[in-house]
Amino acid sequence: MNRRRTVIAGSALAIAVAAGGAGLAMAGGGGSKDKDAPLTGTELERATQAALDHTGGGSVVDSEIGDGGAAYSIEIKLADGSVVEVQLDANFTVIGQETDEDGAGGESGQADD
Repeated sequence: MNRRRTVIAGSALAIAVAAGGAGLAMAGGGGSKDKDAPLTGTELERATQAALDHTGGGSVVDSEIGDGGAAYSIEIKLADGSVVEVQLDANFTVIGQETDEDGAGGESGQADD
């Protein structure tokens, strides 16, 4: 009888661990980054600094992971009111810029580089 309890308890523990791991993966905690998710923490700080250095200033209005083939994307509203999207590689090096003709959060744009 004692062996049967051990097997049942072990099986219940294995099921709980598997369910917990699946829940983490579904919540984005499984180590993979969600494309188009906003940047946070150090990534946001580094990407913002690189993008603002590139544009010469402005205000960040949006950020994304993995937008349009870039590792990071930062939308910046410039002093003249226009909005540009600066694309960065995984090393936070600027690899492109687009003018966002629809304003912050818009989908269309023209390549500027």
